Amino acid sequence: RTPDRPRFVAGSIGPTNRTLSISPDVNNPAFRAISFDALREAYKEQVRGLIDGGCDLLLLETIFDTLGAKAAIVAIQEVFESQIPNPESRPPLMISVTITDRSGRTLSGQTIDAFWVTIAHARPFSVGINCALGARDMRPYLAELARIADCYISCYPNAGLPNAFGQYDEQPADTGAYLRDFAASGFVNIVGGCCGTTPDHIREIAHAVENLPPRGRPRSAPTLSVVGAEPARPNAQYTQFAGLEPLTIRPDSNFQMIGERTNVTGSQRFARLIRAGQYADATAVALEQVRGGANLIDVNMDEGMLDSEQVMTEFLKYIATEPEIARVPTMIDSSKWSVILAGLTCVQGKPVVNSISLKEGEDEFLRKAALVRRYGAGVVVMAFDEQGQASAPASIPPTSSSIRTSSRSRPASRSTMRTRSTSSRRRASSRRRVPA
Repeated sequence: RTPDRPRFVAGSIGPTNRTLSISPDVNNPAFRAISFDALREAYKEQVRGLIDGGCDLLLLETIFDTLGAKAAIVAIQEVFESQIPNPESRPPLMISVTITDRSGRTLSGQTIDAFWVTIAHARPFSVGINCALGARDMRPYLAELARIADCYISCYPNAGLPNAFGQYDEQPADTGAYLRDFAASGFVNIVGGCCGTTPDHIREIAHAVENLPPRGRPRSAPTLSVVGAEPARPNAQYTQFAGLEPLTIRPDSNFQMIGERTNVTGSQRFARLIRAGQYADATAVALEQVRGGANLIDVNMDEGMLDSEQVMTEFLKYIATEPEIARVPTMIDSSKWSVILAGLTCVQGKPVVNSISLKEGEDEFLRKAALVRRYGAGVVVMAFDEQGQASAPASIPPTSSSIRTSSRSRPASRSTMRTRSTSSRRRASSRRRVPA
C-alpha cells in the first residue's frame, strides 16, 4: 500500500533465563546454570531458523549479561560462515543492551562504555538500549553510547516505569516527546518502543521524529593508533580492553601494570591455594593486586599437576562474581591453546590473550587470531616465527628478525595486538609502581 516506505523484518534474538556471569548458587560463586557452549548452540539453532524464515536483519536485544551476548555473537558468526559464505549477503546485526537501573550498568555489572568496547568487534549495523527503563531515565546512557559508538544508534524504551500493579502509565504523547528530544539532540537513528508501549505510542513516536534528521553515522575509525591524530570517535584510535569498566591506553597513559600473582608459575602462595582448591583465598590474591594498582589481572594455570582447563574456568568464573576484581580486564595466559579457548568462554568483558605467535606458521597463526577476534579479545603476539625467537629490536637493524616477524603478524590479524620480544619481557606485580 505504501511502496515508498519499505518495511524490514528484524529477527529477534532475546536473552534466555540463564546467565553466564552470575552464579544462581550463593554457596558456589563458580557455578553456572548453563555453559557457554550450550548457550552458543541454542543461539545457533535460533539464528538458523530466523535466516531460513527470511528476516532482513538480526536483532540481538535486551542484553543483561554481556557474556551471553558474546555467545550469541559467536553463534551468529559461525552460522554465517557455514550458511552464508559471502559477507555481502549476510543480514546486518543490530545489538541492544538493557541498562537495569539508574546505576547505569547491566544486570551483570558492566557500564555502557565497557559494553561497547566488549561488543564492538562484531561490527554491528547498530547498537542501542532497550527495556527496563523509560526514555527519561535512559537519556544519559544513550547520550554516552551515541558519543562513543561508530555505528548507528537505536533506542526503544519502556513506557516509563511500571506502577505498583505492573502496569505502565506513561502516555503516548510523553514517550513521543522524549524520543523527539533524543532525535533533536542527535543521539539516534532508530527509535521504537518496548514494554508497555502500544500502537498509539509507536504512532506518536513516528509522528514526533518524522521531520528531524537522523544522527549522522561517524566515519570509520582507524584500526591502528596514530599519535597526535584526531580520533573519529572518542578513544577510537586507542587500545581498549574491558572488565566491568573500560581500560583505554592512550599515548599519555601512565605505566600499565599487569598483576601476575594469579599465576601458578610465578606465585608459590597462589599455586598452593589453587592446588588445595581454596578459591576464596586465591581470589583474595587477585583482589590485593587490584587494590595495589594493577590495571589488568593475568591468570595462568599451567602446572603439570593441575587440570589447567578446569582450573582456569573455575577461577575465572569465581572472580567474575567479585565486582572489585571483575572491573579490570583479564589476561588469559597459557601456553596451551585449549586453555586459552576455555578461558575465553568465561570472561564477559574484552580480555587479552597471552599469547600467539608465528612459530607454527602463518596458517595456524591466522586460525588462532581469527578465533581470538571472534571471541572479542585482544592479543599479545610473541616475536617468534618458524626460524625462532626474534632479537631485541633496540640493538639490531630494521631488517632484523623481530621487524620481519612483527610486519608479518600485524596485517595477518585485525585483532588488537601488542607485539613484543620475550627477550625484553618485563613482568610487573601490583606491588610495583613504575612511572611513565
